[in-house]
Amino acid sequence: MKTVKIGMLGIGNIGRGTYMTLETNRHKIEEATDLDLQIVKILNRHPEKDRGIDIPKEKYVTDIRDILDDPEIQIVIELIGGVEPATTYMAEALKAGKHVVTANKAAIAKNGRMLQELATEKQLMLRFEASVAGGIPILNAITSALICNEFSSVQGILNGTTNYILTRMTEDGASYEDVLKDAQAKGFAEADPTSDVEGIDAANKLSILISLLFGIGVAPEDIPTRGISDISSKDINFAREFGYTIKLLASAESHDGTLTCNVEPSLVPLDHPLANVNNEFNAVYITGNAVDNLMFYGRGAGPYPTGSAVIGDVIGEARKIEKGAAYDLTPHLRYDADLDFRGEGQNPYYVRLRAEDRPGVLGQIASTLGTYEISIRTMTQQTDKEEDGVVSIIIIVHDVERNVLETALNVLLKNHSVKSIDNVLRVLE
Repeated sequence: MKTVKIGMLGIGNIGRGTYMTLETNRHKIEEATDLDLQIVKILNRHPEKDRGIDIPKEKYVTDIRDILDDPEIQIVIELIGGVEPATTYMAEALKAGKHVVTANKAAIAKNGRMLQELATEKQLMLRFEASVAGGIPILNAITSALICNEFSSVQGILNGTTNYILTRMTEDGASYEDVLKDAQAKGFAEADPTSDVEGIDAANKLSILISLLFGIGVAPEDIPTRGISDISSKDINFAREFGYTIKLLASAESHDGTLTCNVEPSLVPLDHPLANVNNEFNAVYITGNAVDNLMFYGRGAGPYPTGSAVIGDVIGEARKIEKGAAYDLTPHLRYDADLDFRGEGQNPYYVRLRAEDRPGVLGQIASTLGTYEISIRTMTQQTDKEEDGVVSIIIIVHDVERNVLETALNVLLKNHSVKSIDNVLRVLE
């Protein structure tokens, strides 16, 4: 049985899950692969801290060079997160002749091209299945079993924190603020939840998916991104009345030589497969010209699902090492497609506004939207008036560019009958 020695950077939640996945399933892994995978050194800046896991203390090192300069270590697992110093550590590992596995979506989204080029130069492997959707094996699927497809679209629920919050708001009628506190107490949300609730985490993951599915590089900061903090129970209830539920979707579509994408709260039809993805679960829904529609579903985060994906990548690399055919960049980031990136593109939208309840107001709204060639699919007025005689009006419009819609809504606000534009959400067709 061949032994493959591994260095691991970080022993946080994902590090613990990765270590325990390997140790708990060691017999199964050895039986299936005839490989002895040994995590021999772990970078731990605070070895005195109780990590809640029984790891021999002699495995801990506080200096990255102890791992990079060890000639027996063949694979480095990066699990410290964030762009830096993680990117630098991975680059240094590749320069030191070591294969790399990571779960770091931020570093791969921002610096994946550089790391991949370095891996190619050094004839080494770089794998990052765990960077998107945790334990769901989406990246290897689309770059191996499904590689013969021309993909036209992807929609994903890629963040478990926001999906948990929206599920609880929908099913329990709780407010965003209350559910966020509950999610933090249960460990589903960080003390600073900004990356999750503002869509940044999902944008990083979508950036990686876009490269693999469509062959074009779109930086996360260039993806039109909106979070869920403005979603209210009113929006959830109105969406249900129209036959929708609200999810934070990461979406991209290739059509007629252009690519459009966005991350934003969206109205999803109740009969769509993504509508029933709840709590901390993730799902990726893709369309290919050969396979048609496919959905991948499972736990998109957490120590053990993510650890499963990390160890899967480690096994893939170790098998290549054993066979002496170590250079294999799968999944392979691509930036060579002849596509024109057009931002958010055209979409149908839900608009919730407040206006005076008097004759002619609905007509004025429709007329203003018509001036900007915005076609109304549905418009309804809430029956219950507020104390000042104002009511909520819900409009769903057909495909329109977001900036055109925003311009029209700003004109509406100049009409004294319209008091506020309370929310604008994309509608999934």
